[in-house]
Amino acid sequence: MPDQPDFWTFSTQVVWPRLAAGFVLTAELTVLSGAAGLLVGLLIALGRMSRFAVLRHAARIYIALFRGTPLLLQVLFVYFALPPLLDVRLDAFPAGVLALGLNAGAYFAEILRAAIESIDRGQMEAARALGMSHRLAMRRIILPQTYRRLIPPIVNELAALSKDTSLVSVIALSEALYVTQRIAATYLRPWEVYGWAALGYLTIVLILSGVAARLEARLGARES
Repeated sequence: MPDQPDFWTFSTQVVWPRLAAGFVLTAELTVLSGAAGLLVGLLIALGRMSRFAVLRHAARIYIALFRGTPLLLQVLFVYFALPPLLDVRLDAFPAGVLALGLNAGAYFAEILRAAIESIDRGQMEAARALGMSHRLAMRRIILPQTYRRLIPPIVNELAALSKDTSLVSVIALSEALYVTQRIAATYLRPWEVYGWAALGYLTIVLILSGVAARLEARLGARES
């Protein structure tokens, strides 16, 4: 039986190159599905606060549906069940982004709604008294004041989303955890492989936290 490579040789020549490719895909999924989730979440939050009962009920149903069912089931539904229903072809990567984005949108919607409703209602009334439309007042007066309050919960949700990307491995996307499992099963050296994978996920979370801290500092400097 040939000698196995030592820790550093195995890590640098086998684990790191393959995990790097997996974490690039994980980062892409996090960024794209996070952006999609924020857009969907804003629309759902506005619908949740709408004067129209139909929009409010539709927003509540959306939030209940995506928060009340497993994300893994949603990934499988989007990849396997949605294309036949809509008569479209959907590859694994866009299906993963779509499923993660729709799910994140339900959580972002509640975060955004809570932040918007935390602003004093008198500010909206004052803006309307000055002749602004509801949409214009929301865009220029209300939403800018929510940015600093939104940063911590949004970063927490993005950190959770970066770990939830592991679920797209069920549709054969080679993200970080999928690659990790393949390497560990091939070389039977789980300690090194899973240890470096854990460090990789921790790095993503630390980067997100660092970006959030800088954004908070900048917004705080502007407000002061």
